[in-house]
Amino acid sequence: MTIRLGKIGYLNVLPIYHPLETGLIEGDFDIVSGPPSALNRLMDAGELDISAASSIEYARHPEKYYLLPNIAIGSRGPVQSVLLLSQYSIEELSGKTILVSSQTHTSAALLKVLLAEWKVNVKYVSGDATSELKSGKRPDAILAIGDEALNLRYHPDYPHRTDLGEAWRDLTSLPFIFGVWIVQRTSLEKNGEVIRTGCAKLLAGKNWGSENITAMCTLASEDSCLNATEMCSYFDGLVYDFGENEQKGLKLFYQHLKNNGIIDAIPELTFLPQN
Repeated sequence: MTIRLGKIGYLNVLPIYHPLETGLIEGDFDIVSGPPSALNRLMDAGELDISAASSIEYARHPEKYYLLPNIAIGSRGPVQSVLLLSQYSIEELSGKTILVSSQTHTSAALLKVLLAEWKVNVKYVSGDATSELKSGKRPDAILAIGDEALNLRYHPDYPHRTDLGEAWRDLTSLPFIFGVWIVQRTSLEKNGEVIRTGCAKLLAGKNWGSENITAMCTLASEDSCLNATEMCSYFDGLVYDFGENEQKGLKLFYQHLKNNGIIDAIPELTFLPQN
C-alpha cells in the first residue's frame, strides 16, 4: 500500500519532508502538496491517509482523526510567516476591511480571536494578496501566511506589521500551534501496520530535519527572498514539537474558538493509539 501523505506547500515544512522526498528516509509515500485549506478538504473527504493540516481542522472533525504525537508546527513567539500587514495601527482598524488569504483557516481564526480580545471590529474579504497588489489595489490590511508573508513583510505601503505568533504569546504566554499532523481513523482501521510505519517515517523525517537544520536553512533560502542567515532566523522561531506546553496552547486556542462561536465544542486531543 502506498500512503497518501499531505504536505503543506510552504518552506517551513522542508526539514520534515526533505529526507522523505529525497530517499534519505525510505518510505512508500504518494506526497500531495498544497496550502493548508486544500489539505483540510482532502482529509475531510478521506482522500489522504496522513497529512499536515490546520489545527482548526482537527477541532472541526475530531471524530475522523487521530493526532500524530511529537510533531506539530507552531511558534513560541514571532513566527514571521503569519502577519497582519496594515496601512493603519490596530487602534485605527475598526471599520476597515482585511483581505484574508484563502489558503488559511487557522490563521484567520486566530486573527478573529485576537481582534475580539482587542475589541476591534473589522470586515473580512477572502482573496489573493499578491495578485491584488500586483493589480495596483491596496486593501486596508492583509492577513498573509507562509511564503507570501515572508515576501510581503516589508511592503512599503503596509508600515504596520503584527506577527500573530508573537501576539498570541503576549496574550497567553504559551506557544501557538498553527498546524498538526493527523491520521485518518478509517485508514488506520484498514491498514494499521502500514499507517503506523508511515507515521514512524514521518517522525524520523522531523528528527533528521532538526539534526540538519543548518543545511535545511541553506537549501530553503535557494527558493526564497530570504538569505541563509535570515532563513535560519525564521526556522529558529518555529516549533516542531508537540509537548505539554504546545498542547496547553492548542487547548486554550480551542477554548477561544468556542467562546467566539467559531467551533461548537472543544475537542479532546486524541493521539494515535499504541499498538
